[in-house]
Amino acid sequence: MDIFPALASVVTDPVLLGWVFLAAIVGMIVGAIPGLTASAAIAMLLPLTFYMEPLPALAFLYVIGKSGRYGGSIAAILFNTPGTAASAATQIDGYPLARQGKASKAMKVATISSVIGDFTGEILLIVGVAWIAAIALKLGPPELFAVYFAAFIVIGSVIGKSITRGLASAALGVLVAMIGLDPISSTERFTFGSFDLTNGISLVPLMIGIFVLGEVFAQIEERGNATEMVRDSDDPAQNGLTWAEYRPCLPHVARSSFIGAFIGMLPGLGSAIAAFVAYGEGKRRATNPAAWGRGSLEGVAAPEAANNAVSGPSMAPLLTLGIPGSTIGAILIGVFLIHGIQIGPTLFLTSRDLVYALFACGLIGIVIYGLIGYYGASIVGRFITRIPTRVLYPLIFLTSFVAAYTSRGNLFDVYVMVVAGFAGWLMRKLDFNPAAFVISFVLTGGAEETFRQALLLSDNGLMIFVTRPVALLFLLVGISVLVARVRSLNRQARAHALGDV
Repeated sequence: MDIFPALASVVTDPVLLGWVFLAAIVGMIVGAIPGLTASAAIAMLLPLTFYMEPLPALAFLYVIGKSGRYGGSIAAILFNTPGTAASAATQIDGYPLARQGKASKAMKVATISSVIGDFTGEILLIVGVAWIAAIALKLGPPELFAVYFAAFIVIGSVIGKSITRGLASAALGVLVAMIGLDPISSTERFTFGSFDLTNGISLVPLMIGIFVLGEVFAQIEERGNATEMVRDSDDPAQNGLTWAEYRPCLPHVARSSFIGAFIGMLPGLGSAIAAFVAYGEGKRRATNPAAWGRGSLEGVAAPEAANNAVSGPSMAPLLTLGIPGSTIGAILIGVFLIHGIQIGPTLFLTSRDLVYALFACGLIGIVIYGLIGYYGASIVGRFITRIPTRVLYPLIFLTSFVAAYTSRGNLFDVYVMVVAGFAGWLMRKLDFNPAAFVISFVLTGGAEETFRQALLLSDNGLMIFVTRPVALLFLLVGISVLVARVRSLNRQARAHALGDV
């Protein structure tokens, strides 16, 4: 297999290993800081990768995403504040365990489960991605546009609590992406006579604004909510983890790993949905479901395995179709394009060695954050409590301005970042979805290109999407997901209304 030579090349490259090690630490710390996310860290550090070689740049951000997902569990267990949306499921049982003096035990369970889930997802990605790419090579423009259409519908309708707001967020992302010159006729679109807008909106300042500044504004608004770390017990038996204690978690970890891997392959669903689905399924199958929510080790293991299993498979639609399965994938698209690497089905023909080396870096990154987390998660927690927010958030704020400006050396990008920051803050307050907005922004260029190519191939206009069986199948998948989501929300509303009666 291609992965074994790739592993050998990565292990013998000390510089690359250094970037992977640094990424594992950075991601864990950022993920553990309440209110910050791995997406925010990656968006802020993206300009740094402009000056790096392609593989170290991609590996650095990819491993930050992996360790950041795990790092969220530290905040959830120690501070009762989920470091990421996905770790909110871990918080349900993790914090009660910490209150019982078992914080280190809970974090060890979270670490082992995260590593197993991440390894499972990564292996499935390595085994299946080339096969998916081979199929994708046979898809024409009509089929590819149908895939984009399904992705828009899934992202807009599934992410978040409201279908209407989710679809509106996706539609807004499409509109913003269309600002600039028409790629065929060179006609100005939505520029309002501004010369700066003729080149369109740059991805880097937009993402820094949405994910970093928007989060900083939200944290400033909630600055009165201080976090207090739960201390470990002085009893070594409370802090350690035995095989007998972890063994009942294994069935939940195995099941949740595959749940997370499956959800990861679907564009836009993400680790938060995977974690809560796995938690619900684990509680349903638990031998003692009454213990869940009160401090169950199994209740920590299930969502953590699913959360991290998403990481690898979420790269599959990105690498094979150019469709990001997550916000981290949307940011990685920028790195590929900056370094002149065309993503999509042909990636495995032009840059196969690079792709498998990236997978190898992912596997090594899992081992590194697993070892650091198992033995040092509580140290990371204590380190975070010593960082005063009055220093941390102004520093992030200033770094964001520098990062936005250095991406192209253009002051207009700083203005874009500030506007995007306020937009991201308002989206959070009004329950719109920043992730759906950004992923749709990234997808729009490819969707427009394949749509126009399909119409050029067609003698019957839009009917080409109905007469091609594979294209019709993907269109029906998107519509089916939307219908299923509407019915699910209606059932929840009826159940809630009956509960209030």
